Amino acid sequence: MKPTEKLHAAGQSLWLDNITRDLLTSGILERYIADLSVTGLTSNPTIFDKAIESTSAYDAAIRASGKEGEKLFFELAIDDLRQAANLFRPIWERTKGTDGWVSLEVSPLLAYNADSTIEEAARLHADGDRPNLFIKIPGTPEGLGAIEEAVLAGVPVNVTLLFSREQYLAAADAYIKGIERRVEAGLDPAVGSVASVFVSRWDVAVQGQPDELHNRLGIAIAKRTYRAYRELLDSPRWQRLANEGARAQRLLWASTGTKDPDASDVLYVRALAAPFTVNTMPENTLLAFGDHGEVTEFLPADGGNAEETIAGFAEAGVDVDALALRLQKEGAESFDESWNQLLRCIAEKSEALATAH
Repeated sequence: MKPTEKLHAAGQSLWLDNITRDLLTSGILERYIADLSVTGLTSNPTIFDKAIESTSAYDAAIRASGKEGEKLFFELAIDDLRQAANLFRPIWERTKGTDGWVSLEVSPLLAYNADSTIEEAARLHADGDRPNLFIKIPGTPEGLGAIEEAVLAGVPVNVTLLFSREQYLAAADAYIKGIERRVEAGLDPAVGSVASVFVSRWDVAVQGQPDELHNRLGIAIAKRTYRAYRELLDSPRWQRLANEGARAQRLLWASTGTKDPDASDVLYVRALAAPFTVNTMPENTLLAFGDHGEVTEFLPADGGNAEETIAGFAEAGVDVDALALRLQKEGAESFDESWNQLLRCIAEKSEALATAH
């Protein structure tokens, strides 16, 4: 049994953090589903930017569209994600909506406008026209209200840009409030969601620590968050909703590609094996784990040695709470920059194609 199969059999979903038109048309994504137990997919503006800029796969669609800017991007992205959603649809149906999802992000430029975010989330999900399409909304303080309202409206949400236990719990609370309001209104409470916690960026942010702390903070934060996740699933508040037919918001590990060239290329996959979670990983990380990964132990429900490790960083002068806020702020700014770069790329590609004809 391949390492990816073992991980899937243990109860963790393996998702691919990548999408390109070539990936879809070449049959590679289908092969990953069949051979590497991939059961879902995430996307972001940077992924689309690279795909549009570096290949000709989108040229014909850009020429034929007649749209520009954000409207053109969403047309291209939704086309790709519909195709991907179709491939994962049998998994979504077999698991009754637990797995088999794809994700599309709202414009990050709306991050501080909750009403516009809610409106765009509903529009994108309707335009996507696939039940297994998540809409990604940042779990920033400004995004929490939009998450609650989107869930209330029945829009499946991938809450992104979470870096800590506290940020995760705030996002989970927004999700649960939306579900509670659906129950009160007599609506179906089974609205899908994942909460995406970014891992490797912690270790990039604290480079230069003593050897015994090297590449350990991201995993410790993940373990701490996993404990909170397990406690929430066991809470009377959640179990009352589960009794009404609600679907649990799963914890998703994001940013799990190894940034340190001297560390294992499957560091965060091996360390974050846990049932009823998702690990979305870059293509190279997925292939590496399929080739030489191993599953030796699983995250303990109580977080294991997380607090001891985090205390070691505190003694070394790392303010974890302040760093979590900084990472989320920087992440939001990076999303804005990636979005603007994507729109520049589309404009330049559109102009170049028009000039060529």
